[in-house]
Amino acid sequence: MDEKQAIHRLKQGDIHGLEFLVRQFQLKAVRVAYLITRDMGLAEEIVQESFVRAYRSIGTFDESRLFEPWFLRNVVNASVKMMQRSARQVDLGEDADETLFAEIISSAKSVEEQVQSIEIQNQVWEAMQKLSPRQRAVVIQRYFLEMSEKEMAAESGAAAGTIKWLLNAARERMRNLLAERSEE
Repeated sequence: MDEKQAIHRLKQGDIHGLEFLVRQFQLKAVRVAYLITRDMGLAEEIVQESFVRAYRSIGTFDESRLFEPWFLRNVVNASVKMMQRSARQVDLGEDADETLFAEIISSAKSVEEQVQSIEIQNQVWEAMQKLSPRQRAVVIQRYFLEMSEKEMAAESGAAAGTIKWLLNAARERMRNLLAERSEE
């Protein structure tokens, strides 16, 4: 079974279609939700609820589009909303830069390089945790889900300028946090 067949079966009322979609996209969706919420239990709950909402609204889904971007966008939106409602949000944000991420995502070959890579990943992870949920969401959409700024604007209903500002603010904040960390 492939994605299109699963969606078609689901639209016909066959729950096995949903089973296929859960197997295909659950892990990535939980990772996305976790990166925003920083809470594995909450991330799993959000993804579960997102699959239930997808099941209920599959009749309106346009089969000519891919399911994954549509579903992950819903997971991102649900995660951000949950964080905004939960008051666990820490808003420290300002602005940032794409070269930072290109430098961080380098391949490690030797043991020393692998250790250094893990240290950098931990530093980036810690810096991500200090971003607001909305800032984490735009970073995840841009660099993890590889969405363009135009796609992010269209999916969120925000102006392209707002997306650019949020992304810039998140990158600048991360750059500053990582610079502070390297000075220690």
